Amino acid sequence: MQKLLLATASTFAILLPYHAHAKEPIKIGVLATLKGAYTVLGEDTVRGAKTALKQHGKNIAGKSVELVIEPVDTTPQSAIAAANKLLAMKVDIIVGPLSSGQGNAIKDFSKTKPQATFLNGISGAIETTYINPSENFFRYNTDNAQWSAGLGDYVFNKKDYKNIAVVADDYAFNYAQLFGFESEYCAAGGEVSKRHWVALDTQDYKDTIANIEGDVDALYLGLSGSDAIRFAKQYKASGGTAKFIGSSITIDGALLSAPEEVKSMFVGMASSGPQADTWGDKKWQDYVKAYKDFFPPEQRFLGPSILATGYYNATSAALMCLAKIDGDLSGGHGKFRQCLSNIVLDAPNGPVKLDENRQAIANNYVSEIVKQADGSLAKKLVGIRENVNQTHGLSKAAFDVLGLPARDQNVCKK
Repeated sequence: MQKLLLATASTFAILLPYHAHAKEPIKIGVLATLKGAYTVLGEDTVRGAKTALKQHGKNIAGKSVELVIEPVDTTPQSAIAAANKLLAMKVDIIVGPLSSGQGNAIKDFSKTKPQATFLNGISGAIETTYINPSENFFRYNTDNAQWSAGLGDYVFNKKDYKNIAVVADDYAFNYAQLFGFESEYCAAGGEVSKRHWVALDTQDYKDTIANIEGDVDALYLGLSGSDAIRFAKQYKASGGTAKFIGSSITIDGALLSAPEEVKSMFVGMASSGPQADTWGDKKWQDYVKAYKDFFPPEQRFLGPSILATGYYNATSAALMCLAKIDGDLSGGHGKFRQCLSNIVLDAPNGPVKLDENRQAIANNYVSEIVKQADGSLAKKLVGIRENVNQTHGLSKAAFDVLGLPARDQNVCKK
């Protein structure tokens, strides 16, 4: 009897650590830009991640799933510090970040933390996954150059813009956007006469406007919506008549609410990006409804931003794979990472699969501003470029000839 009791006690002692561990929650850390000027954008990334968790459920294989939100600013140092803090809290999976510089930093950081798995939030620098990729860093969003896919072809062949000039804020996001746009536009036969780089938050565009060539068909505006409105007012006052093309972030709520004096200047403006807010696809509409239902109007945007969708997709991929492997993160996350690499994510903005560098191959959407019956402006989906890969359909050798996006990069000559 004593031996039986001892054996039973020994068995219980062996099993206790296993059962205690089994009941521990699965923690997904989220790097959220909740400090500084971009806090309002960071808040929407959190809404995206929370929407995914609410839709997929908070229990996997008998374990609860928790999101651990860690605030960061836009600097790489902040992202690294936050990631270290999350790992110290026994977080196995990290989703984020938002900005390109942080994305590069977290990719490099992930190589030093092989015990954890990192899913990019929405950062979009090409080199993050194209140059020296990390085996435990996965990106389910297309990069900033991929966001331009379809636009160059559309404005050349459908809008008949044969010669354009560029007016854009002087920072890395626009370098990548133009890289993608110009490689397609110039290949179609278009010409870019000149780039006019302006400082962020420019108020007076007088000098820039004075240097714009008078014979261009259109101006590519790499500006936010409010800045584009300010530019349009000054351009109109100068007598400018060229049409407008927008970057992926130009057509926002502010621009669609443009004042009457410049509203007509934006009708027909085309832009492109990884989602189309007015897409009638059921999966997209269900996602928008979920986003709106989960958060009261005063605590969200009118609809999910690109940033929210990026974090939603990354979190969804993590949750789907955790469910497929019954939450088994043993063996250095081997089963989990294999699932992440091979899954085709049925995302609200279209199917997403990963290439050999764990970089998204996905759809891109071309939209155009139209004037509605009541006089208001709205975005209309006019084209979908399916399965856009990181080399834009070129071979790696041909793509490498173009080089990487840079301020003085001239893709058209190449």
